[in-house]
Amino acid sequence: MACFAAIGVFAGSGLYVARISNATSYLSDEPEACINCHIMKPYYASWQHSSHARVATCNDCHVPHESTFAKYAYKAKDGMRHSTIFTLRMEPQVLRATTEAQHVIQNNCMRCHGNLLSEVNGFRGHQPDRQCIECHRETPHGRTTSLSSTPNTLTPPLKKVGIGGFKNPENKENK
Repeated sequence: MACFAAIGVFAGSGLYVARISNATSYLSDEPEACINCHIMKPYYASWQHSSHARVATCNDCHVPHESTFAKYAYKAKDGMRHSTIFTLRMEPQVLRATTEAQHVIQNNCMRCHGNLLSEVNGFRGHQPDRQCIECHRETPHGRTTSLSSTPNTLTPPLKKVGIGGFKNPENKENK
């Protein structure tokens, strides 16, 4: 009997955490899913005003695209890392891409802009062995992206994203 109660408490806690974190939204490619966490609001705002906003979402640059399995495995692993850091309040003021994230970003730069590199190879320091971010660090998020530098960033209100069934209790559109 105690075993069933423990399983029930564990399952209920898991469903509650999934509900309050709007976990199913992370299965989508909607950029608004990233601003479920307040840490991402400056990055969302800077992306929204960049040229990339017209052609790419967060996942286009920050998630692998080799296969569907690789994409969701990376999202799950990175999401767990993010949620652990934010739950323990260990988030830095300025986010920096991990080495693995830099590799993913570089692959996605080449996936979208690889044809341009062959045209400019050697021009203004463009070399195949250099990472794009070495020179294009401000693309698309600009220079001012820390939490303290953009405390009142205007972002859209959260809307329902992801697979249905979960609603944000703070969003009036979902009521």
